[in-house]
Amino acid sequence: MRQNRWNDKDAQARVEAAGADPADQALALRVYSSRLIGSDPDLVMHGGGNTSVKVERPDLFGNRQKVLHVKGSGWDLDTLEAPGLPGVRLEPLLQTRRLEALSDEDMVNMQRSNLLDSTAPNPSVETLLHAFLPHRFIDHTHATAFLALANLPDAEAAIREIFGDRLAVVPYIMPGFALARKAADVFDANSACEGLVLLKHGHFTFGATAKESYDKVIEHTNMVEEWLASRAGGRTFSATVKRERAPADEGTAESVLPVLRGAVGRLRGAHHGGAAKLLVMDIRGGGTVEDFLGRTDLDELATRGVGSPDHVIRTKGRMLVLHKDDLANGAAGIEAKLDAFAASYRAMFDEQFSRVGGGKIMLEPHPCVAWIEGVGIAGIGKDAAAASAAADIAEQTVEVMTLAEAAGGFHPIGPDDLFDMEYWSLEQAKLSKAADKPFGGRIVAVTGGAGAIGLATAKAFAREGAAVALIDLNPEACAAAAAAIGPNCLAVTADLTEEGAAEAAIAAVVRRFGGLDILVSNAGAAIQGMLLDLDEATLRKSFELNFFSHLAMARAAAKVFAAQGHGGQMLFNVSKQAVNPGKGFGAYGLPKAATFFLLRQLALELGGAGVRVNGVNADRIRSGLLTDDFIKSRAEARGVSASDYMAGNLLKAEVEAHHVAEAFVALARSERTTAHVITVDGGNIEAALR
Repeated sequence: MRQNRWNDKDAQARVEAAGADPADQALALRVYSSRLIGSDPDLVMHGGGNTSVKVERPDLFGNRQKVLHVKGSGWDLDTLEAPGLPGVRLEPLLQTRRLEALSDEDMVNMQRSNLLDSTAPNPSVETLLHAFLPHRFIDHTHATAFLALANLPDAEAAIREIFGDRLAVVPYIMPGFALARKAADVFDANSACEGLVLLKHGHFTFGATAKESYDKVIEHTNMVEEWLASRAGGRTFSATVKRERAPADEGTAESVLPVLRGAVGRLRGAHHGGAAKLLVMDIRGGGTVEDFLGRTDLDELATRGVGSPDHVIRTKGRMLVLHKDDLANGAAGIEAKLDAFAASYRAMFDEQFSRVGGGKIMLEPHPCVAWIEGVGIAGIGKDAAAASAAADIAEQTVEVMTLAEAAGGFHPIGPDDLFDMEYWSLEQAKLSKAADKPFGGRIVAVTGGAGAIGLATAKAFAREGAAVALIDLNPEACAAAAAAIGPNCLAVTADLTEEGAAEAAIAAVVRRFGGLDILVSNAGAAIQGMLLDLDEATLRKSFELNFFSHLAMARAAAKVFAAQGHGGQMLFNVSKQAVNPGKGFGAYGLPKAATFFLLRQLALELGGAGVRVNGVNADRIRSGLLTDDFIKSRAEARGVSASDYMAGNLLKAEVEAHHVAEAFVALARSERTTAHVITVDGGNIEAALR
């Protein structure tokens, strides 16, 4: 059941912060209730839904004019701010209702030409629908319950059973001018209604205040949830859209996902006539998903379509299904199912291309959602954010399908309408605004990820678009570091000196993102002491961390690279100690020297598979290895200040963690470089490699 989270105190605080202008106060309440809606993924997600408010504002000459503030393209309700509700002059919008037809291009141009701020984002494609309805506040949502209801074979009768005349029903029409006119006509014929259900699409509520409209969103949704539960064996909505990860002990995932990811990347590359174009996955599991994947009608359900038409741009209209029998055949079984999916998509496009008379360019024919028996649901996207969005919608779709099938059947829009939505220019514009980043689609794992160099490196790759996993011994520090990067960063706790820890850490990355492209093997500790005085246990401990953990991570990563079949990269933090030993650091320098040789040996052995192996030699970086106390003691021993000690190089400038991170990124960009080590120390002739 949905919880009504309206809080009068919070709402009033928004009003007071907005100032004395009634229009700004109304807009503040519009933002407040919009965020309440957007924060519940069972109501809307990933750009879905839209909200509006009608106000009056003066023009340049002081004349009062009616203005519609409506959610703009590129904004999500859960993070909405006032700039995300561009103001549009209302009267010109209302005049368009007299037209018999209005093209999408003319509609967008007309709406933009009436913006109060010419730099504002494009108003929603459903702006005219908000304009034509007379109410001050309007909310449009895609609640899980309403999607199940709206896609029933006799949805109108079910709506009448639940609501009587309280909600009016609008037949399915593609969003735009025609839908806006039809919805307005339906409302005019049912002007006492308190909301609309758009068949195959979603739910509208409205009211004189933001609270009135929001209250109806919650009340109506709960009524539908109760009705569906009564027809689904008491099934409730307590388990919906939980974003549950696949089980941590699911060994099948590690063998399946890299193979699938590599095959999808090659399919995508072939579509563009080049090398593999990598993608990220987001894997979901849990009881709801497991129950669904146990159904006997998965293959048929996978071709039914989507819960709401605008989902198609993130999930496509059908899902890839991999049964246990397919997985039992290994890479051949997975690739055969993927090839069949692509062939079916191309055939669909050719048929639809003829129907619409051409003028369309086929999108990439790979799946965006995979239902994998024994593994879970995989969202597939060009980066971690896109994969997460596809996975979120896929989880909601599972619930919609399950509930609708229990209540009469899941019957969404048909192939023609689905194609029109997928290839609608206004929908595609939502995905094409942001340029792809250099490391979009790549997955990077950083060991020692909570340390200064590790975190700086992870942040650098994340800024370039990579999906990032941090691996660290300290669980609290690792979690905090991952949170600092963002919601799509994975934190993995591991003691890499333990047997099997490296394999388990890489497996966790695979279960989260589907594979691995770049390993930054950075974990280490500068164990001190005169070499001849050290006990053997201490020296062996140093080798376990500073050499053998790097070897173990390399072996685990290499297995994933081989399964994916498109090469990969290993980047090692070696240290200047490998070539320029320091007094009292033998226990650190010896394993680092071995790691230096390991880098060269791996480059020699893995080059034929397209795996590049490079490293960085850094010196005097403030970190867990080089603490303030250590810096102070070393500076005092040399009779210099701490700042002079840190700048004790040819450039007379302190080297910081982000400089090392930039070197790792530069090596990752260097497509024809392997077996190379970059020195990042400000200049130290004694540590120069050549």
